[in-house]
Amino acid sequence: MIDFESLGLLGLGLASFLAATILPLSSELVLSSLLLSGGTPSTLLLVATVANVLGSVVNYLLGRWGADTLLHRWFRLSEQQTNKAEMHFNRYGKWSLLLAWVPIIGDPLTLFAGMLKVNFGLFLLLVTIGKFGRYWLITQTILAGQP
Repeated sequence: MIDFESLGLLGLGLASFLAATILPLSSELVLSSLLLSGGTPSTLLLVATVANVLGSVVNYLLGRWGADTLLHRWFRLSEQQTNKAEMHFNRYGKWSLLLAWVPIIGDPLTLFAGMLKVNFGLFLLLVTIGKFGRYWLITQTILAGQP
C-alpha cells in the first residue's frame, strides 16, 4: 500500500483524487496527518479539494460517455436498478451533488450526474462547494484540537 503521507502534497493529491473514485481510500486521514505534522492549512485544503473534485469529474465523464458499459456490463446492474437510481437522483435534484463527499453515495451521485447530462458548470460548482466544505470542517476541527 502507498504511504500517501510520506509523499506530502503529492500524496494528499493522489489520495484525494483516488478517494473520489470507487476506490475505498480515506483522504481525510492523509489531510489530518499532514496538518498535524505542520503543513500549511490553506495549501492542504486547496490541494485536497482540487484533487477530490478532479476525481469526481472523472466519475462524471464516465457517466456521460460510458454509463451503459460501466453500469450494465461491469457492475452488472439491471435496467430496473439504474432506472430506480435515476429516479432517486431526479427526485432529490441537482442539489444532491452538494453531498458528493458522503461515503458510499457520493461516487454514484457524480456518475449519475454525468449519465443524466447535468450542466457541467453547475456540477462543478455544487461538487466543489460540498467537498471544500467537508475539507474545511476537517481542517478546522484538527486545528482546534492543536495546543
